[in-house]
Amino acid sequence: MLGHDRRVRSTRLTAAGEIPDTGIPDTLSSTMTIAEQYDWHQQYLRRHRVSRRNFLRGSAAAAAVAALGLAPFGRRAYAQDAPLSVANRRVGFGGDAANQLRLAAQLSRNPASTKVFVDHGPTDQLGATVEAEVRNLVTQIPTSDRGVLAAEQFYAHVPVDGLPGGTAHFYRWRTEDGFVSDVRSARTAMPSVRTALAPFRFTMMGDQGTDDTPRQPAGLKRGDYDDSYYKPDNEPDVPHTANVFSQIVASNPEFHLLAGDIAYADPSGGGKPLSFVASGAKPAPGFDKYNPFVWDVYLGSIEASAASTPWMFATGNHDMEAAYPSNGYGGHLARMDFPDNGPAACPSVYSFAYGNVAVLSLDANDVSFEIRSNTGYSDGTQNSWAERSLAAYRADPNIDFIVCFFHHCAYSTTDSHASDGGVRAAWCELFDRYQVDLVLQGHNHVYERTDPIRADRPTKVAGDNSIVEPETDGTVYYTVGCAGRPRYGFQPGEPESYRGHEAPDTFVPNSYVWTADGKKKAESVGWSRVRFRNYAFIRVDVRPGQLLSEMDVTAVDEHGREFDKVTYRRRVRV
Repeated sequence: MLGHDRRVRSTRLTAAGEIPDTGIPDTLSSTMTIAEQYDWHQQYLRRHRVSRRNFLRGSAAAAAVAALGLAPFGRRAYAQDAPLSVANRRVGFGGDAANQLRLAAQLSRNPASTKVFVDHGPTDQLGATVEAEVRNLVTQIPTSDRGVLAAEQFYAHVPVDGLPGGTAHFYRWRTEDGFVSDVRSARTAMPSVRTALAPFRFTMMGDQGTDDTPRQPAGLKRGDYDDSYYKPDNEPDVPHTANVFSQIVASNPEFHLLAGDIAYADPSGGGKPLSFVASGAKPAPGFDKYNPFVWDVYLGSIEASAASTPWMFATGNHDMEAAYPSNGYGGHLARMDFPDNGPAACPSVYSFAYGNVAVLSLDANDVSFEIRSNTGYSDGTQNSWAERSLAAYRADPNIDFIVCFFHHCAYSTTDSHASDGGVRAAWCELFDRYQVDLVLQGHNHVYERTDPIRADRPTKVAGDNSIVEPETDGTVYYTVGCAGRPRYGFQPGEPESYRGHEAPDTFVPNSYVWTADGKKKAESVGWSRVRFRNYAFIRVDVRPGQLLSEMDVTAVDEHGREFDKVTYRRRVRV
């Protein structure tokens, strides 16, 4: 059993279905933090020992990935006696994005003593070699049949530092026993030096997941651990996730932002302890569904872009995986390479600069009033870091635009989550003070854009093709949680409003905001300008200048149709 303080706490922290169900009885898990749920798991596993020979060895779902044509793993690739191979490649920036790249991939099995290498260089002839660090991720969680799912996954990581800014760098993965990948290239960030600036593009969305169901453990059906898991959608047979991804690839961005709820290995998403649930079964009360092999399918599905384009992730409520330590982020620390320039306790909190744009990734799980399984885990260090970082970027004459991205919404009007007062309380005054230009959010599975906001109020009407000057107008908030998960609705009676379908009045009298006691407070909303219920992402085109810099933010649906655009302008400081 848990310690006495955890047994008697009666305050409900998280509603059912909002964080992963990992097997703890509901009456207990709903009152527990992620760290407490991890402790519960450790005690459970000490009572239910699993022999290492019974693990689903290596990347067992690699066979499913191979069958889908997403990676070069063969059917025996997860067997310990099969040749070691590498797939699911991805790149990211380090904290100094103009000089650092981070290379990562997944191994088909336990490499044991077999070494893994990256060959890299300024041309496709490569020239340098570095041995990869291999991180072994062990997962043990209860199953719905009262057993334990035990699995191991292996991820290889290589940092490459000291590179010239804005320059392509080539690489390939290689193993000691003969596997050699094809050669890919990735670019470091454009330096933040006024004389070196040129136009560039990035893309963003949140709440992605995958259209494909993993084949491990055996017997899973469509809808168990994929994007059709809880209700039919419009066009239910259309691969919405793949469509949005294809449009992002076609946009050819210099980098891509994902605002949390990444793979949905934990489709319940309530921050509860994790359990594996077979087809047709429901998680036991107090658990979230979880299947670690969803990550294999997900990482394979984005490789076509992520192997060459830096993908930069924030964490959402479905990314708090209580089977792992570090406040549920231990799995991410094994799989990913977040820049390490944020507060030590918050792995997905970081910043980087690309040309004249500064980007901050924040962890809204730390401040959320709605889903409170990790609320307050940083003890305020994230907020202090955010204030210091925003102040430094706004004082830098080479930085024109500041973009913050995270998961829970400060401003949104959906019927599922609406607005989170914790996000507003923690950060919106900082966004006002340091004139943040864009705030990019996920969580609500729609597209919604506000008018510019300052001090919690809209300052002007900013319709389609409008021009916003954030220095005087304020910050515009985007909700772009429409990358693939089933759609949400807006408040009852409130219509969509977007290019070609503008509503005559976008005022929302019946929205709500989450308060510190975990309840909903009704509010009337005059800041909701654009509302679109289908699948989409945003494309951001930046034009740095000597006197005036501009940034076009265009919303694009899954079929490539544009339906909203705003141009942001800033005078260049000298």
